[in-house]
Order: sequence, then C-alpha cells, then structure tokens
Amino acid sequence: MRDHTELAPGDMLCFNLYAISHAFTRFYQPLLAPLGLTYPQYLVMISLRHTDGQRVGQLSADLQLETNTLSPMLKRLESAGLIRRTRCDADERRVTVNLTEAGHDIAAKAAEIPDCIVGCLGLPMEDITQMSSSLRNLRALLADKEPPTP
Repeated sequence: MRDHTELAPGDMLCFNLYAISHAFTRFYQPLLAPLGLTYPQYLVMISLRHTDGQRVGQLSADLQLETNTLSPMLKRLESAGLIRRTRCDADERRVTVNLTEAGHDIAAKAAEIPDCIVGCLGLPMEDITQMSSSLRNLRALLADKEPPTP
C-alpha cells in the first residue's frame, strides 16, 4: 500500500474533486452567460424548476449552501425579475421562493444545459450515472463522519 503522506496533489481524491468542481464551473460559464446566470444561480433555478415554492431553508439544504450565501444570491435573482420571495404570514422568518414567468423561461432554457454537457463530454450515460452515484455515496459518507483530529 502506498504511503499517503507522499501523494502529490494530482494523486489526492480531495484535490481531484476540487479541481473537477472548478473545471465544471468554467465549462458551464459560456452556456450560462447568455442566460445571465452564475453557476450557483443556475443551481437555484434548476432546483426551483424541479420544485417551485421551496422555503429558503429547504433550498439551502438541497443545494448545500449556507443561508448567508444563498440570501444575497436570491436577492440578485429577485432584482433580475426571475424569482419572488414571500414571507410566511404565520412566521416571518420563513421565506418561500417562487419562479416568476421570466424565471420559468430562464429555468426551462437552463434545464437543457445538462444534455448539452453530456453530448459534449461524449461519455456513455451509464458512466455518468455511475460517477454521480459514487460521488453521492462519498458525499453522504463524509456528511456522516466527524473530521479526524491531527
């Protein structure tokens, strides 16, 4: 077994996940620019297209974004006329997010991007499904573990 203290960054799982995240964000950029969306905004729009009328807390949990990151992003999307935020009458701390008509149009266009990416990558769908499954399993494993103490 290889001594993990001797690994170069390119041999480390954590580095490769970090690098692939940045590579995907750069890869999506020219597809998102005509829609006026950043990658995190794209994720919000896709999530709302899937389940419109989510509460901010649920959206935060689903996208694994802290509310202090998500709230300014929602404010920008609302200013752009793509979403509407509504406070709950019974509990003003709860905010529901809905797509506007313009938001539905942008979200529908954004929903076409994954097929474009899959076509561009040229990978078999079974490979993509397997990779996604492995990454979800790894994410769940990390979520259930306490970080080790040095």
